[in-house]
Amino acid sequence: MTNPLLEDRSLPDFARIRPEHVEPAIDRLIADGRALVDELAAQAESATWESFVERIELEDDRLARAWSPVSHLNSVLNSDALRAAYNNCLPKLSAYASEVGQNTDMYRGYRQVAREPGLNPAQQKMLANTLRDLHLTGVDLPADQKARFREISQRLSQLGNRFAENVLDATNGWHKQITDEAALAGLPAAAKALARHQAELRGLDGWVLTLDFPSFEPVMKHAQDRALRQEVYTAYSTRASDQGPHAGNWDNTPVMEEILALRHEQAQLLGFNNFAELSLAPKMARDPEEVMDFLQDLAGRTLHQARAELQELDDFARASDELDDLAPWDLMYYGEKLRLARFAISDEALKPYFPLEGTIDGMFRVAERLFEVHFQRAEADNTWHRDVRRYRVMDPDGSPRAELYLDPFARQKKQSGAWMNGAVSRLVMGGRTQLPIAYLVCNFTPPVAGHPSLLAHREVETLFHELGHGLHHMLTRVDYPPVAGIQGVPWDAVELPSQFLENWCWERESLDLFARHHETGAPIPQDLFRRLLDAKHFQSAMQMARQLEFALFDFRLHMEYDPGQGGRVYRILDQVRDQVAVLKPPAWSRFPHSFSHIFAGGYAAGYFSYKWAEVLSADAFSLFEERGVFDTGTGRAFRELILERGGSADAMELFTAFRGREPRVDALLRHSGIGTATQSAQPEGAHEAGQEADRQRVA
Repeated sequence: MTNPLLEDRSLPDFARIRPEHVEPAIDRLIADGRALVDELAAQAESATWESFVERIELEDDRLARAWSPVSHLNSVLNSDALRAAYNNCLPKLSAYASEVGQNTDMYRGYRQVAREPGLNPAQQKMLANTLRDLHLTGVDLPADQKARFREISQRLSQLGNRFAENVLDATNGWHKQITDEAALAGLPAAAKALARHQAELRGLDGWVLTLDFPSFEPVMKHAQDRALRQEVYTAYSTRASDQGPHAGNWDNTPVMEEILALRHEQAQLLGFNNFAELSLAPKMARDPEEVMDFLQDLAGRTLHQARAELQELDDFARASDELDDLAPWDLMYYGEKLRLARFAISDEALKPYFPLEGTIDGMFRVAERLFEVHFQRAEADNTWHRDVRRYRVMDPDGSPRAELYLDPFARQKKQSGAWMNGAVSRLVMGGRTQLPIAYLVCNFTPPVAGHPSLLAHREVETLFHELGHGLHHMLTRVDYPPVAGIQGVPWDAVELPSQFLENWCWERESLDLFARHHETGAPIPQDLFRRLLDAKHFQSAMQMARQLEFALFDFRLHMEYDPGQGGRVYRILDQVRDQVAVLKPPAWSRFPHSFSHIFAGGYAAGYFSYKWAEVLSADAFSLFEERGVFDTGTGRAFRELILERGGSADAMELFTAFRGREPRVDALLRHSGIGTATQSAQPEGAHEAGQEADRQRVA
């Protein structure tokens, strides 16, 4: 039997990949890798870039190109057989990575190459990162501590995946059948059509609500039945926990505790006081005090306005419906009503101007004008699902630059959120040349029952956000995978291109490229556009406070871990909420149990990165505000200094080269409306972005 995962192909052969291919392919590639490591380790004293680094990088790339489609399919087309194969490979991959990372002969080989004269700056940066990462993998630990470090790494890999599986299973494990249409009063027609479609898929009468975001959000924003909102909120905010309608099923409580304990132990093995310190070792932020000062400063600038916004919402709910106990399941509902009352604008009024197909095309046109590349639709007959699209990215002269897969719609057995992941990294070495390929995944409402897929403006921002990550991966000019694209970029700078690109969702000049009514083709009327801008900062401080709650909770959870007391997850969360929350959720709410960013992804002790990078992105966009949002020279400079350079140079040096100075917080506060007024507040559990971050995956 031929194994498609072992074939040297430019694009993964998704149509032929089966669960039974996975373990044999990974076993073979790990065995090949071990054999090469043994050979190279024996030659460490004479190692050169060509004889040592290029050979191991080419072998690592073989393994990465085989594992990438497996990991991807496990996220977007989960099945019992694939899950079993994926889980069986995790400890093998972790063991192999630890073996290489702790091989002292390989470490000596890399040090030898680092002394080689004539290395270019990207090669030097890659080697410096590699030596740092080998230290962080325990290469210089005593033998017994190395063994324990490897054991912990394998276990953490399994636990992170179990956390994500529990969230996925809990999300899929709940639905509510409704047979009386009156219970759906207030829901938009498209949301009701989706609920009808979900019922038909299950062979049920009436309508079915699920915990997938395209079903959850319309209920929270529009359902007039408060009891229904509370029921759906309860199911969503207690997923994978000891509370709620499926209490005890898929419970992540012990998973979280073990993850926190093992991370702390691993950090101490490496000589750090806690995992927060270990997390910061490869980041821009220098120490925990700097992170905490940054977050506390933002909180101090935000909370007064956030509390005033909540009071205003409470007053509105009391006046409009005589509601005297505003609850988390009321925030989005009354937030949408207040937004409509004040600005005469709603998501439903804007959606007709953002049909998915036109928005995708327009997004590419924006990127083309900014960065002088071209997107072309390609055949997509060998993908994992019929909804998936494929695009070629080309330079102005028509030469190929990269490829992109786009999977836009929510469905069963697909993880929620939105993310970009690298399928193939750019590589030019050892006689091999390969161009980057990216996966871009979203969970938008699919077209059903004659209703096209129409995006809320927030979803348009999500699409642009993920393309920003994709451009970072695809437009790199760096030839060495460990520092190409998003690789090697400090995690607190990796959100710069994604948050940066969101700004073009608010500019008339860019919206006119694609925002057209799906029936009439008319652009957004100027009055509606003005109201969109007027409402931009609606409840901005409440949203900022919520993000600061996530970031402070995450960082303190890892910085203050005490083996004698355990994780103290909810004790710390309560303390953070006492400081920054404007409306506390009920005691039974279990948000951390589905906080996959930090328990199953790359954001552990790093969720602050969203705000840290937002300072960079807002300040970077302010240069376009000065020169013009489509200024050719500024767009070219961003492409050449940020997108093309990836992780091949210090992130602050690259930013300063682009902006002409170090970043300032002023633009972030202005763009966030802090000191003025912002976005609709979301209840706990409604924050949706990417989950489980593999090595290249960013949300």
